Amino acid sequence: MTQHRTTRRRLAIAVLLTFVMVAVFVVRLVDIQVVRASELNAESLDKRAIEQVIPAPRGQIVDENGVVLADSVTRYDITASPANAAPFDRTADDGTTAKVSVLDAVTEIAQLTGTKPNDLLLAVTKDPSSNFAYLVKGVDTETFRAIRALRIPWVYPQPQPHRVYPLGSVAGNLVGFVGTDGPQNGLEATEDSCLASTDGSSTYERGADGVRIPGSTVTTKEAVPGGTVKLTIDSDLQWYVQQAVAEQALAIGAQSGMAAVIRVKDAHIMAMADWPSVDPNNVDGTPIEFLGSRAFNYQFEPGSIMKGLTASMLIDQGAATPTTHALVPGVWLTPDGARIQDSYGHGNMRWTLTGVLEQSSNVGMSMLGSKLPQSVRYDYLRKYGMGQDTAVNFQGEANGRLAKHWNVQENYDITYGQGISVTLAQMASAYQAIANGGVRLPLTLVEGCTKPDGTVVDVPSTTGTRIISEKASKTTVTMLKSVVTGGALSATLTIPGYQVAAKTGTGEVAAHGVYTSDRIVSVVGIAPADNPQYVVIVTFVKPHIMKSSAAAAPTFRKIMVQVLKSYRVPPSKKSGPGYPTTW
Repeated sequence: MTQHRTTRRRLAIAVLLTFVMVAVFVVRLVDIQVVRASELNAESLDKRAIEQVIPAPRGQIVDENGVVLADSVTRYDITASPANAAPFDRTADDGTTAKVSVLDAVTEIAQLTGTKPNDLLLAVTKDPSSNFAYLVKGVDTETFRAIRALRIPWVYPQPQPHRVYPLGSVAGNLVGFVGTDGPQNGLEATEDSCLASTDGSSTYERGADGVRIPGSTVTTKEAVPGGTVKLTIDSDLQWYVQQAVAEQALAIGAQSGMAAVIRVKDAHIMAMADWPSVDPNNVDGTPIEFLGSRAFNYQFEPGSIMKGLTASMLIDQGAATPTTHALVPGVWLTPDGARIQDSYGHGNMRWTLTGVLEQSSNVGMSMLGSKLPQSVRYDYLRKYGMGQDTAVNFQGEANGRLAKHWNVQENYDITYGQGISVTLAQMASAYQAIANGGVRLPLTLVEGCTKPDGTVVDVPSTTGTRIISEKASKTTVTMLKSVVTGGALSATLTIPGYQVAAKTGTGEVAAHGVYTSDRIVSVVGIAPADNPQYVVIVTFVKPHIMKSSAAAAPTFRKIMVQVLKSYRVPPSKKSGPGYPTTW
């Protein structure tokens, strides 16, 4: 009986102990799987899950025909996990296995990338507990594939977008460039809201040996590429204009040169060239003052190319006609104390307003232009775009100098392009208005931004501003034809088969308040004059060999001929008689 009771007691104790043990396990299981599940899962994930960035490519910049001027290509950063860096077995294609040490592995990478094995070994061993270290940044696809073929388990190539400029310096002055700190210059900077991308992210799990577990990658945030910026530039024409400007600038020893081609009907900039010009692939090869576009940010006294604007005001106001008479001396001392002088000595000349333009007389233009009150001329110049940025709003764009109130000398000087400073872009815009029936359209460089989903945004305004009447526009263009048919540079500016209207200009360069011997020489013109389609303007800064507009005339003609040929512009109809230049 006693033995039976003892057996029952032992059985009860065993059952009780079993129950207690089961209860402990149940409580522990509940604690692990329910109470602390999130915490433990997070800790486990931190040890085996790796988060990585999914780079999104920056958007393209393309010309009007879709030719790529700026693009993003994939480069690879080679990284390693020092905590998992250890010798490993590598099996060759023939089935043989070889032991590869850490030093052997980084030496192989160094040979492929042109780096030093000791530098890579230091990166791997500097912090043995780390899960991340850079070995080499920005290797190309071919090198990446060679490194991947090494099958080093603790080395991880990471793709990164890299900015490239396929056409080099072609439109480099406009496109700008991206540096290590992001967009630095030009349209890369001003159009960044369109071009910028948004990186995504993903996670993957790795085993105890640090190797990614196949099929474990999960995208946590989708990458969004940048949009495409489309320009009005024709890259073929841009290349040609850049070459033409560079060739002549070197020939005449100019400090710099600029040129633009504007399509009259919509004020699209077909080419905007600068010399010197930056190659975005080699920014360090260009002096800092030439990294942007001087066509937008260099301001200068335009000289006689301003006379076309003054003439248009006179015609529009009815203050003069193309045949208005002027008795023009070589030097004019005005009643209020100003002194005006022509660039060459002559006696009293019987010129019409057309003749004043043809002979580019400062005195004649002052005598006629000053008939209009200052306030009227100021308003016209503002409508022509002087003293303000163009609609392009290019990075660092200068707005020139246009004072609202002029002293006695300036009252006359401004009629022929002194006492006022402009940019080449402003003068191109003004002549577009003269050519376009008197309506100035917003100067346009960027046609818009196409988002990744195909929507087009940031389309520029096409609303024009009437400056002069259509009749005044046609009359002014006809008067400017006389510069080509009878002016001093007629032989150089004439283009067989086409009527051309143009104006030459030589601006003096001031330093410390005094005019120096330096000059800025320009030619601006319209063709065909009987059906205006394109404006071309060429300017050279401080030439040493030839200091008159004759230095710019050959380049103007060369570019205009290329424009007319490239766009298959029909020849002009037979020209009628022009306005008389003398009386």
